Amino acid sequence: MPLSSMKRRASRQIILGGIPIGGEAPVVVQSMTNTPTKDVVATVNQIKRLTYAGCEIVRVAVPDMESATALKEIKAQISLPIIADIHFDYRLAVAAIENGAEGLRLNPGNIGGRRKVKEVVSAARYRTVPIRIGVNAGSLSRSILKTYGHPTPEAMVESAIGLIGMLEDFDFRLIKVSLKSSNVSHTVEAYRILGEKLDYPFHLGVTEAGSLISGTVKNTLGIGMLLAEGIGDTVRVSLTCDPVEEVRVAYEILRALGLRQRGVEIISCPTCGRCQIDLFSLAEEVQHALSSITTPIKVALMGCAVNGPGEAREADIGIAGGQGYGTLFKKGKVVRKVAEHDLARVLIDEVRRMVN
Repeated sequence: MPLSSMKRRASRQIILGGIPIGGEAPVVVQSMTNTPTKDVVATVNQIKRLTYAGCEIVRVAVPDMESATALKEIKAQISLPIIADIHFDYRLAVAAIENGAEGLRLNPGNIGGRRKVKEVVSAARYRTVPIRIGVNAGSLSRSILKTYGHPTPEAMVESAIGLIGMLEDFDFRLIKVSLKSSNVSHTVEAYRILGEKLDYPFHLGVTEAGSLISGTVKNTLGIGMLLAEGIGDTVRVSLTCDPVEEVRVAYEILRALGLRQRGVEIISCPTCGRCQIDLFSLAEEVQHALSSITTPIKVALMGCAVNGPGEAREADIGIAGGQGYGTLFKKGKVVRKVAEHDLARVLIDEVRRMVN
């Protein structure tokens, strides 16, 4: 059975800044800025880069009132919905909503008690702003840690249920939930357990996953396993690098599972002693030149005549290398031979013609 046709966990749908999350909606790609939010110019520039990369919702840190009030100016210059990330001070959540935040990420347990949570809920209800309950294994309450001893999946689930109950007590149900840990297996198990208990939409991620390579591996395993089981409505790949890379990795995960298709999919061999062209340079040049394309298209870059022709024929367009030349394939048919020094230019031009 194709992964994309597997039964998806039934979740209620919420709307965040006009974007549906949950239900039958496509899995939504999110990221988070790493600029100081009060630096409006830097934050706007980064959000525009994220938008260009395909980010659909962006989260920003709101550690102080200056950051909360900056949201109004930021919102005037961008097209993406903004989620305000709030900790410790309920007034920042209220101010963020007043200044245009379409969503909140908070832990109701650390913003000052039920009365203050009620004020945030009232502001969110008035403007139809969803709240994400963000449970992180590294910040569980002392009472829960005393019960479980460690930040286990069961501890994370109990924390989430308690925090959700706090919002439900105020008859607020515009909720989505995340259960994040740097431990992949704990993250996956926590979502599985909670998915059996309630139907709020899930935001997937593996927190503090690491740099580009190690972080990509952890996120791909954690997010990928859950999505393959039909669990998850929106994702954020956490990486210690440019957040644009988070968006790119997210789309690659979704593409590999057959859930979303966006942009150019490069199929290239790892090379071996049979390779007779400079495939490393070719792949890098083609990837960079075609990075702005959003139309789904499969491009094969193969280094020799063993598997190359077969893989190239299965792609929308591709080349199979030979000594000093490459054979250009399009929709499974041989088009012509191209000299090696012209391969990148010819392939890039042909792809651009196909998508325009």
